[in-house]
Amino acid sequence: MGYLRLLRRPRILLLWVGQTLSVLGDRMYALAVMWLVWEATKSAALMGLVAVVESVPYILVGLWGRRVLARCGGFGPLALIDVGRLMAVAALPVIWTVSGPSVTALLVVAGVLGLLGAVFDPSMGALVPDLVRAEDVQQVSGLMDLMGRIARIAGPGSAGLLLLVLPDVQLYTVDAATFAISAAALLVLARSSRPGATAERPGRPDPERPARSGRSWGLVLRYPVTGCMIGVHAAGQMLAGVTLVLPVLVAQRIGAGPEVYAAAGTAAGVGAVAANMIAGNARWASVIPGAYCLAWAAEGAVMIVTGMSWTTWQVIALSGLSGAVSPFIGVGLRTHLSGFGRGERLGLLTVDQTLLRAAGTAGTAALPVLAGHHPAAGYVTGGAATIAVAGAGWIAAAVLGNRAAPTQPETASASAR
Repeated sequence: MGYLRLLRRPRILLLWVGQTLSVLGDRMYALAVMWLVWEATKSAALMGLVAVVESVPYILVGLWGRRVLARCGGFGPLALIDVGRLMAVAALPVIWTVSGPSVTALLVVAGVLGLLGAVFDPSMGALVPDLVRAEDVQQVSGLMDLMGRIARIAGPGSAGLLLLVLPDVQLYTVDAATFAISAAALLVLARSSRPGATAERPGRPDPERPARSGRSWGLVLRYPVTGCMIGVHAAGQMLAGVTLVLPVLVAQRIGAGPEVYAAAGTAAGVGAVAANMIAGNARWASVIPGAYCLAWAAEGAVMIVTGMSWTTWQVIALSGLSGAVSPFIGVGLRTHLSGFGRGERLGLLTVDQTLLRAAGTAGTAALPVLAGHHPAAGYVTGGAATIAVAGAGWIAAAVLGNRAAPTQPETASASAR
């Protein structure tokens, strides 16, 4: 009911629909780019290179893009970024038609989208909380998390249906259309945020005013509890790379085929959507560090039991349980970061995004290789390490929190108000 109440507000509804379609298009693009690289080269290494090319800009922007991020902190600049992404993805079908398949063009488009996305994602995350009142921050965080969950489920299915009537390269055209819708929605929001327009959150910062903050990485030292939670997020994401060997685990342990792997993925998606309703509305779900670290510890426990599974139903049920844990991780940290003033919020989101991309890339590259021959042992080891990281993060947050000034987000939120 909390989500429905938020969606009755025109600006929230417009933003949510526009961004849901945009993320849905991104999921189609992700499927298309990997398939096109494989189709053109038959090289798994080049498929991995595409993922690296898209991730590197996130790290570079996080390290050296503070001034760029500060200038792109309004709905108007974000609309222009979406126009840039539209032009990038729309160019590829033209190149494909005129010049034929080109891996170079795929890599260039992936790099451009990565660069623009690295600016767009934290800037959008910093703006959304200013559209609602303080008591609704957790619910709007859950609503935006639900957006990604829906896209992960519907994206591949929608792409499969579209490929029945369209060439695979035309999924880029569909992605361009979703960026056009998103850009139009953001332009409307930019107009409604101008001086004289009706604001839904009186007294909050102007969404079109650039966010000012100190150095992003210095905020981690200034708010050590928050820094610990960001560290747990990055380490947990890296260790999650071991889950990429699930197809090998399914084949070796229970002698099943791709249908069980697909069923496990579906169960994870359904579990995540269902649990999001609790994560976005139950106040205890956003408690930092307690609930957040417990969620990561639960994820580690599920990984350990999955590594010990011997039957199909166990793998599917545990995949659903793992999916159900993930919204508590995403919504919990996002709600915590949303409580800071917009400048600090942008800085902390940028740090989180940078570490997450770096750690995720490292985990994806290394852990499947290490765990590929012994997937069960890899799952158990990865799960145990995840529990250890969650426990260490909780202890460090408790110690540093006692030594430092109060770091609760309400402090920063009050100063912003």
